[in-house]
Amino acid sequence: MNASTLPAQAVDMVPRKAAGSAPWVQLVLGMVAMMAISSPQYVWALFVQPLQASLGVSLSALQVTFALFSIFQCGIGPVHGELASRFSSRTFAAMGGLLVGLSWVSSAYVTSLPWLYLTYGVLSGIGTGWVYVAVVELMVQWFPARRGFAVGMVAGCYGFGAIVTTFPIAASIRDNGLQKTLVMFGIALAVIIVLAALGMKRVVAAQDPVDAGLAAPIPVAPGYAPREMLKTPLFWLMFLIMAMVATGGLMAISQLGALAKHFGISSETAVMGMAALPLALTLDRIANGLTRPFFGWVSDRIGREPTMLIAFMLEAFAILMLLMFGTNPVAFVVLSAVVFFGWGEIYSLFPSLQADVFGARHAAKNFGYLLIATAVGSILGGPLAALLYEKTRSWDLIIYIIVAMDIAAALLSIAVLKPMRVRWVAQARQDGRL
Repeated sequence: MNASTLPAQAVDMVPRKAAGSAPWVQLVLGMVAMMAISSPQYVWALFVQPLQASLGVSLSALQVTFALFSIFQCGIGPVHGELASRFSSRTFAAMGGLLVGLSWVSSAYVTSLPWLYLTYGVLSGIGTGWVYVAVVELMVQWFPARRGFAVGMVAGCYGFGAIVTTFPIAASIRDNGLQKTLVMFGIALAVIIVLAALGMKRVVAAQDPVDAGLAAPIPVAPGYAPREMLKTPLFWLMFLIMAMVATGGLMAISQLGALAKHFGISSETAVMGMAALPLALTLDRIANGLTRPFFGWVSDRIGREPTMLIAFMLEAFAILMLLMFGTNPVAFVVLSAVVFFGWGEIYSLFPSLQADVFGARHAAKNFGYLLIATAVGSILGGPLAALLYEKTRSWDLIIYIIVAMDIAAALLSIAVLKPMRVRWVAQARQDGRL
């Protein structure tokens, strides 16, 4: 059988036993693509003030854009997962990259909030969601024994990828204006993602229709399809914990500019000779990138749930310290980075745990459902947090609520999730499902 006779989703497949260096090639390509799609989410804080000024809208109304981005990136994750199973990895990721570029270029010319909601919120959210799902699916298939590490590496690149663009975008907005900045960087991001996507290939499963002369593909356990997974209390507990931790992190992403203003950190405030907010955003990206492979690697060794306990408690402590000491520019920069280090690991821990529990065969579709937890967190941490701030004129209550959620998530992970997961996996292996 040659490639022209294969279904679309099988064209980009190679057998793992004959792969050689292929897993590492896929890892590098995934890392590049994830770095490129990180900017729409992680440099949003740089766009908030110029957009608010040019459109003449309130903070809470503008932050609906960020919520829509997360909803269409993560909230319709099941749709992304279903589509990912119907297209080749390279096609699906390339289409996502083109949508990301189109969204930034079209956002440069909006004159009203509804159009911004459509261009930046909807189109960019869908594009990044397609690339994210395609890349994570590849990692859980290519690295079955080191899922935490592999997913952590690509998720880490999504976390710190915007470090490459934060200062250039900030400088471009200052020197060239928002419109030209969105057009230039939108085109650049699309080109990078499409080039990376062209080399992506899936692993061949046992029943995939490939030329038998290539190599004997290894058997893949049947796992659990989405309709089976959604019936389990274990999945919904994972979903709840992920949403609770995501709320604080996404609040920090979307509101960091507003928090800086609240703490008296202005555009003139400098730390080590650099503007405090762009410096904080840069260090945040580094921390958010490092935490994913780091805690993914840790979880491969001590277990997912003990790692969650450590990371989520760190997040609670860091955001409480930010509230207490955020008026100090150095403390603001350092503590905001610790906040990001404490929450970003959910994007390596939960996809890895989900594949551990429900198998790798339906990873793309199953991960799509789990991604909805991020959309929930974006709504709570984005427009709802902004609305509560506008009502109270204080971030104190919001941060105390987030701290409580982080602590509750940590305790649920170790006291409830771990024993449920142990029982489930033992039974699934006995039944031959994993």
